[in-house]
Amino acid sequence: MESGQASVYVVDDDPSPREAVVGLAQSAGFQALGFASASEFLAHPRADAPGCLVLDVRMPGVSGLELQRKLNCAADVLPIIFLSGHASVPISVNALRAGAVDFLVKPFEADALLDAIHRAVAGARASAPSPMREPGAPGIVGESASLRDALRHVHAVAATDSTVLIQGETGTGKERVARALHALSSRATGPFVTVNCAAIPANLLESELLGHERGAFTGALTQRIGRFELAQNGTIFLDEVGELPLDLQPKLLRVLQEREFERLGGARTVRTNARVIAATNRDLKAMAAERTFREDLYYRLNVFPIVVPPLRARKSDIALLARHFIEELAGRMGKRAGALSARSVDHLLAYDWPGNIRELQNVLERAVIFSDGERVDVPPLVADEEDEAASVRELPSDALVPESEGLEAISKAHILRVLHETNWVIAGPRGAAARLQMKRTTLNFRMKKLGIVRQAPS
Repeated sequence: MESGQASVYVVDDDPSPREAVVGLAQSAGFQALGFASASEFLAHPRADAPGCLVLDVRMPGVSGLELQRKLNCAADVLPIIFLSGHASVPISVNALRAGAVDFLVKPFEADALLDAIHRAVAGARASAPSPMREPGAPGIVGESASLRDALRHVHAVAATDSTVLIQGETGTGKERVARALHALSSRATGPFVTVNCAAIPANLLESELLGHERGAFTGALTQRIGRFELAQNGTIFLDEVGELPLDLQPKLLRVLQEREFERLGGARTVRTNARVIAATNRDLKAMAAERTFREDLYYRLNVFPIVVPPLRARKSDIALLARHFIEELAGRMGKRAGALSARSVDHLLAYDWPGNIRELQNVLERAVIFSDGERVDVPPLVADEEDEAASVRELPSDALVPESEGLEAISKAHILRVLHETNWVIAGPRGAAARLQMKRTTLNFRMKKLGIVRQAPS
């Protein structure tokens, strides 16, 4: 539909912004009509559905959100753009989840509103279905176009037994994608076995993957079943596969090609039907060219690649992710999940997130620690630790710890709490490193830096 033929209906009880939006739409070539209430809009005879509906959120009588629900229930699906002078993350999330094209805060920018109107009229909702109708994936939060594209690949390959290579920067959620693949597959009732190729010492990794027989090496007092056997009828996830030692790569290649192997120190051939999903934050193709990763293994792993977008490429998901983490973290801390302030949303959107979702979660955890249960404030974010420590001091004064404690004291207290909760177990799926979403080596480094040492019982 061309803009000259499309109509834009504006529903707002405040005449000033209503007239401004009508005038803006008309200046762009749209037919535009204003209504002072939802009831007035519903009573207006419509020969044709408008190309776009611009709604105020808060209005006397029927609110904008209630009008949206009424239209959805009546199957009167119109592209809706919300305007609000009292925006909050839960309101915007609910509106977008219910199918709104965009959610803008008053005073709005004319270019941003016109862009949203053009997208709505051009049929943006037809080409990009509502998140409620878009097939999602268990454990994954978001509805951006780049994430939906990755999830389409997840759904396409989940039902097969093809080997999948998940690529993406550190902290983008590659393991969550792997778990979603497993959960959506016919192997969902089977085991999901994770191997972090970077966290296990090179001399022990072969035994972890393939197992060993008693007496295979010094200290091998019993037979050990390897992860490939444990993953029988299920999925094995090789995280950080780019860190796999070169001398072990031919053995993994054989498992992928022949579906068989021998335990370390054994002669009996063991067969496996485990599905292999690998993940890396490194460029395996470039590594293969540099001969630091086997080219034949790269092509065996790269049967079906899935690229997980970085957070800076899916900033429209930040509000959803923030709400999800705030509720999760507040529940874990026994606190009320406060609302994220509008200024905090601006701070989150202005940052480029080099640490991706993991960094976002850490930032929100600090904010929830400081929150009063009513509001969650995030200070302006900066890239280096010194500025980050300074930014924490920009929080409201009643939320601050004494300056002498600083960021390191907060980090130390949090790590100590998790260590006590896990009985000082660092590694493993239930260990402190997993709880903190760190590598084991990273946690050991942080503990050393912060002077965290387990005290012997008195």
